[in-house]
Amino acid sequence: MCKADLVIEPSLRRLRLLTATLAFGLALGGLSACSDDDQGGGDDGATPEEVLAAAKKTLDETSGVNVTLATDSVPSSVNGISSAEGTGVHPSAFEGTFKLSVSGLPADADVIAVDGVTYAKNSLLLPDWTEIDPSTYGAPDPAQLMNPDDGFSGLLSAATDVEKGDTVRGGADNKEILTEYTGTISSDAVAALVPTAEGDFDFTYTISDDDELREAVLKGAFYGEDAGDLTYTLTLDDYGTEKEITAP
Repeated sequence: MCKADLVIEPSLRRLRLLTATLAFGLALGGLSACSDDDQGGGDDGATPEEVLAAAKKTLDETSGVNVTLATDSVPSSVNGISSAEGTGVHPSAFEGTFKLSVSGLPADADVIAVDGVTYAKNSLLLPDWTEIDPSTYGAPDPAQLMNPDDGFSGLLSAATDVEKGDTVRGGADNKEILTEYTGTISSDAVAALVPTAEGDFDFTYTISDDDELREAVLKGAFYGEDAGDLTYTLTLDDYGTEKEITAP
């Protein structure tokens, strides 16, 4: 082996080592970037107030959503809503089922609300569709639930002292990024859910990276201060649902 070969071979080895080191560094950089993306959430650096405003816009512009509302218990001293399930659409209308507590006794009713009028049917008391005033039963006005001013949207626009909380993965196959936001809200906005609400309420909202309000957990005096604090959980899913709701 000549002297030139002895010089060239170490140089080649150093070049190969440098190339491998650079490639490994680039690979690590790519993995780090993916990890950062996973934790970035859907707000792109937006303030909590901007995130809630975007969620309101998404809710106001969707054709409809599936709705559930529930609490663990309703005081026997009041007429109130134990749970509700159904579909809300724009223009504001609702069709579903309410489970009520009337003087401590359970009562179920099918409900249709459209054009500002609420109709209910109950196998015992209202065998035929009958126009009712939902506030008589401590229930929300279903016809207003999708109203951009006074319905679910009011929970977003009236929020104060909003702070960003934890970000987690969820949804189908954990492909979505969901972020919690906490704060307070007045009874004026909460009355869309329970008309007898009083005082301020604590909330935790869960919002997706697609600017969709998925869950709202609210705690406060839904049936007046004498009845104590209750917690209601509202869930909204299947944004873009289409359903024709007509008066019975």
